[in-house]
Amino acid sequence: MSTLAPELAQPQAGALPSADALDRALRTASPAEVIAAALETVGREKLALVSSFGTESAALLKVMADVDPSIPVVFLDTGWLFEETLAYRDTLIEALGLTDVRSIKPDEQALAQQDPDRELWFNDPDACCRIRKVEPLARALKPFAGWINGRKRFQGGTRADIPVVEDDGVRLKFNPFANVSREEIEAIYALAKLPPHPLVASGYQSVGCMPCSSRSAAGEDARAGRWRGRAKTECGIHTMKMS
Repeated sequence: MSTLAPELAQPQAGALPSADALDRALRTASPAEVIAAALETVGREKLALVSSFGTESAALLKVMADVDPSIPVVFLDTGWLFEETLAYRDTLIEALGLTDVRSIKPDEQALAQQDPDRELWFNDPDACCRIRKVEPLARALKPFAGWINGRKRFQGGTRADIPVVEDDGVRLKFNPFANVSREEIEAIYALAKLPPHPLVASGYQSVGCMPCSSRSAAGEDARAGRWRGRAKTECGIHTMKMS
């Protein structure tokens, strides 16, 4: 059954509903309803879920798989990921029956020109994120009219006020976990018996690239270990419009 009003479920030919209209319609929807609405709005071939296969990723992937496991999943293999993350990706693909996971990498020529010594993360982390995350994702998303991500308001910072649906340049951006609590995430893991990321047991509450991820102490914010000691809190894929 459609979760959208008729005027949203059947927009004018060639046109998508506005992000504001979708956000109003889905403001109190469950994560599964948001994903189903995204699928209905843009179609499977035009919708992608972007996942880091990090410490909380399995919950969103599980919800998506219950809606449609063939929705394309885009995974950024930056060249700096933990081996445990790559192994976790493969574990979840099998456990959840995901059928279209696309691992994308940075442009080799850009790396050779801008980061030949693999030290850019230390000197200019924003530039490192740009060539290893933002630019590859922008290329990967070109065929899609909408994308899904796992940001949550409880993560704070620039994420504290995210809508359920937002405009992201030429496509719609769906945040089905915007309203969920940490306890609800934990409940999804428990009910589905989802395996944790291997590094959680070592004290990592949030895992990204190796040079920019560290363990979090008890009581620290979950993302405190990311870019520790720097003012940086986001890689850029959620703070820049994707063209």
